Amino acid sequence: MTLVATRRREATNPNGVAGYRDSMKLRFLGGAREVGRSAILVNDRLLLDFGMLTGNPPQFPVETPEPEAVVVSHGHLDHAGAVPSLLSGDRRPPIHWTPPTRELALTLARDTLKLHGVPGSGATGGSRRQRRRGGTYDCPFTEAELKRLTEVSRTHGYRQQFEAAGYEVTFFDAGHIPGSAHVLVDDGDTRLLYTADFHTEDQRLLGASRARPDADVVIVESTYADTEREPRPAIEHRFVESVKSTVWEGGTVVVPAFGIGRTQEMLCILGAHDVDCYVDGMGKEVTRLFQRHDGFVRDADVLQRGASNARFVTGKPGQRERIAQKNTVIVTTSGMLHGGPAMTYVPEIRSSPTNKVAFTGFQVPGTPGHELLERGRADFDGRILPVAAQTEQHDFSAHADSDGLWEFLGSYRDSRVLVNHGDDCEDFAAELVASGFDAAAPRLDETVEV
Repeated sequence: MTLVATRRREATNPNGVAGYRDSMKLRFLGGAREVGRSAILVNDRLLLDFGMLTGNPPQFPVETPEPEAVVVSHGHLDHAGAVPSLLSGDRRPPIHWTPPTRELALTLARDTLKLHGVPGSGATGGSRRQRRRGGTYDCPFTEAELKRLTEVSRTHGYRQQFEAAGYEVTFFDAGHIPGSAHVLVDDGDTRLLYTADFHTEDQRLLGASRARPDADVVIVESTYADTEREPRPAIEHRFVESVKSTVWEGGTVVVPAFGIGRTQEMLCILGAHDVDCYVDGMGKEVTRLFQRHDGFVRDADVLQRGASNARFVTGKPGQRERIAQKNTVIVTTSGMLHGGPAMTYVPEIRSSPTNKVAFTGFQVPGTPGHELLERGRADFDGRILPVAAQTEQHDFSAHADSDGLWEFLGSYRDSRVLVNHGDDCEDFAAELVASGFDAAAPRLDETVEV
């Protein structure tokens, strides 16, 4: 099925016929009516993002195209996780991104190789060298592609126009994680704005997305289109008071947090309120990364204070178990208890109701984090353990909520709106249509002509 937009910017074709205009064709290879594996191909030439959906097994875009160039919006797995696989064989398309996104993508790729780079079916099979090579379904790239990634990388700052596959492209601050960008693609006739993930409220780590560049077509995320969130200061106040009360009572608080963005936000919050903490997992490396690119954060001093207020765990034998027995706060991956150091800390503190597990975001059904919140027990590395410690959830999401999405789209009432990256894209598109927008929710592998 092909959807054709009714609005067309008039132009003149090479023969001088007024009203002629080449169409722009958008193929949704991933992220359509789902959250994860974002990938949008523009006219078979320019690829916007190429991510993966984590799971067992992971899922990738429905096709690996051969674009002339790639533009990556930000450094999360669901947008950048499969980018190295675009460089197999003789393919060498330039990869365009901001400096933090480049470093994050490399970090994620190395981590993916470490976790899933084993040829064959056994997670522990193969030599150490084989485990780093990759080239499996779980990890569809190798060290060779990872090396090529550094060779074809092209970095750009916000509002610095550049050329990619013949298009004029500009990044605008999306307020999601450091380096995250709205992507504006201009072919001279049509201006396409790909929002990727964004936030419209100030955070400690980042300022809100405030850019509203002119666009004929907008591809908008809809992750929290059905959610109205409390103001961030209220959420932060409740979290800090909860953490302080547990520490005052002699307990230990484990704060599961995503390593990219969320860990650093929590460090900034705890630092601002003089709450000492430990930090563990991928968040340690990413914190240092963001400090190197402090021009992409809201206030470098705030991040520095948060990092200085935290003790970085080295991971020496027995260290985590000893820290878990302290009267302290531990910020650690993973955010939904999929793995990481949290799988050591939570079992260590689980038996005392004075202790607490304070989640920092939504827990997807079926994850250990969701099971712990709903049932008071979870699977920890194959062990189903009851948890007597208190559990609670705080919504520190870095995505725009319903109010934020409507506020953002208020600047695009005359534009074609294509809804993606959400569990209820169709419902949100229908709401937009009812409000007078020209909107639709493309299907997976659908081509939309605009």
